[in-house]
Amino acid sequence: MKIIGNIFIEMGILLIVIGIIIIVIGKSGIKLGHLPGDIIIKKENFVFYFPITTMLVISAVLNIIFILIRRLK
Repeated sequence: MKIIGNIFIEMGILLIVIGIIIIVIGKSGIKLGHLPGDIIIKKENFVFYFPITTMLVISAVLNIIFILIRRLK
């Protein structure tokens, strides 16, 4: 049971860190989802949206966070 408790605590800390990052990014004026490189195709009754740059940025940030967490253990 101790292991499960530790996992929940780590997940909670991770969610708090992600929430803080989202708040800071929102206040800084950077609009995630509307970065250069995101693909948006608009037609009459159709919109295709593929946020490739946003996904790369989020992936890089999460990788850095996970690496820091591993090194702290």
